[in-house]
Amino acid sequence: MFSFLLVVHALIASALVGVILMQRSEGGGFAGGGSPAGLMSARGAADFLTRTTAVLAVLFVTLSILISALAGVNRKAGGLDDSLKRPVVDAAPAAPAQPVTPEAQNVTPEQQAALLAQQKQAFEQQQKQAADAQRRQESERRAAQPKIVAPKVAAPTVGNSTPKVTKVEIAPAAEPATGSTTPPQ
Repeated sequence: MFSFLLVVHALIASALVGVILMQRSEGGGFAGGGSPAGLMSARGAADFLTRTTAVLAVLFVTLSILISALAGVNRKAGGLDDSLKRPVVDAAPAAPAQPVTPEAQNVTPEQQAALLAQQKQAFEQQQKQAADAQRRQESERRAAQPKIVAPKVAAPTVGNSTPKVTKVEIAPAAEPATGSTTPPQ
């Protein structure tokens, strides 16, 4: 019953959209302007479409209320939907983290501060190395691109109004530093 009502509801909604689109634009609302000639311009056809729109709108709202009421009545009193629940794997519970050595339990705050400073320094050094490597890669990428020099144009002379191009220079791409000793061809 519920599925049948949903299908009928979808058909009424489609029909309502179709009837609304067939109506002639009056030039108001979101349509902006509007053409003087519509698909059906006779007054009798416009009255028919207006009545059809009203009937379909009443049916649409009535079916919406009926479907929501049926959904509430047919609702199962239950908990959460567990259709996507993962199977439980019987695994031993993780043991709490233990210190590596018994001496590590007796670390003074000064020793902890020194260890944290060492870790911070190592982290900063890794960050600096990564940034240097990134800068080096960027400079190698830029060096591999061909350099194009803009043409030099001589200023026009008094008797000549067209400028002359005197020099156009395109530098070849630089060879990436690979360690080879062969000259570029």
